[in-house]
Amino acid sequence: MAATEEKPARARLIGGPGILLVWLYGVMVVGAVSRSVHQIATEFDRAPLAYSLSAVAGLVYGFITYTLVRGGETARKAALVCCAAELVGVLTVGTWTLVEPSAFPDATVWSDYGMGYLFIPVLLPLTALYWLRRARTA
Repeated sequence: MAATEEKPARARLIGGPGILLVWLYGVMVVGAVSRSVHQIATEFDRAPLAYSLSAVAGLVYGFITYTLVRGGETARKAALVCCAAELVGVLTVGTWTLVEPSAFPDATVWSDYGMGYLFIPVLLPLTALYWLRRARTA
């Protein structure tokens, strides 16, 4: 009989303030996905770019939520990359909506840096990046 080696437990990413991050990302998943599904189903021709970007935001939030719950170093690294991409998206779309408002006949989750969502879309990736860097394992 071969001896079995135990795998080390995954590092938890949702301890302490990480639980709040998971909760906030979960709320953002529900908000972004439900908003985009409704808008795509009922009025996609009005603002296809805006509604598609909201759907992408919802998928990004969902993936980050999953990686935070999953835990482990690989998930932490994936979440770091995704949060950085999310921040770039929020800053890009937020600036774009201010510079060229006519490009977005309707708002996205990331419009005006997430003003319609109390600026959570710009604050959340900053907080998550800080948390995930602190959670790095040796």
